[in-house]
Amino acid sequence: MKTKLKDIAEVIRSKNAGPYELTFDIIFKDWEIFEKACEKKIINEKVIADLYHISMEDVINIIEFKPAKAIKATIVRPMASGRLGETDVYGAQQHAPLVDLEVDL
Repeated sequence: MKTKLKDIAEVIRSKNAGPYELTFDIIFKDWEIFEKACEKKIINEKVIADLYHISMEDVINIIEFKPAKAIKATIVRPMASGRLGETDVYGAQQHAPLVDLEVDL
């Protein structure tokens, strides 16, 4: 069953994980969906690399954090926070590509 991530997640957000990394948090609405998402690895290195137009080597990690019903992905920031020309110092607006991601549960 194809569905958009925004329909199965309670929270989708991004933030800095230091000046050179971005992290994305996906917190799911319920345990059943979270467990299916983890089982099917709907968030993986290839998905993140494709969404953010980066190499898979720039995906630092993907962590399934069961106590929070969450999946966390961290990537190398394309441009350091605060660098001249950088437009999102806090990294708080970088989650948009994840919102409409279609996943198969």
